[in-house]
Amino acid sequence: MEDTVVPSPVIKVAAICGSIRKASTNRGLIRSAIEICEESVKGMQIELIDVSPLPMINTDLEVEGRFPPAVEEFRQKVLAADSILFASPEYNYSVPPPLKNAIDWASRPPNVWADKAAAIVSSAGGSGGRRAQHHLRQIGVFVDLHFINKPEFSVNVHELPKKFDSEGNLVDPKTKEKLKQVLQALQRFTLRLQGR
Repeated sequence: MEDTVVPSPVIKVAAICGSIRKASTNRGLIRSAIEICEESVKGMQIELIDVSPLPMINTDLEVEGRFPPAVEEFRQKVLAADSILFASPEYNYSVPPPLKNAIDWASRPPNVWADKAAAIVSSAGGSGGRRAQHHLRQIGVFVDLHFINKPEFSVNVHELPKKFDSEGNLVDPKTKEKLKQVLQALQRFTLRLQGR
């Protein structure tokens, strides 16, 4: 009788960017995370989910328990994910409107964020987005997300050596290595939450 090889579980990660700018460095973090997973974090697949098509939240748009098509598509992608990777700048000490809008739509009953592992990375001026990360963690308590605590990851975009190119791509090897550590921690935590 031959030994059966059981494939390792593949963790599906929904990546959500708080910025909708084309050259967003936070979008660049997600692109880099996708590349890192393909190269060296086996068993984890990241899909960037675009939040720009979502209408501003308005419960009048919910008709007979149904959501607008763009909202329903977004909710289904979040629901199908094992964990969430947020990448977001900081606006006025908090999360930007596109991200908060997406969180609010996906939290409408039934809440599709519930019981998922999550991680936050950010790039911004000043604090690198740490205050927005803190606020996002507070929001996560109510929507029942479970964030990894370590390692923390934030990038000051003005700090030298330069971390991003003009198109928002992450180019600094040390920062890429730190991002890899976040992904590995998210992978371990997701498996632990799922009892695998």
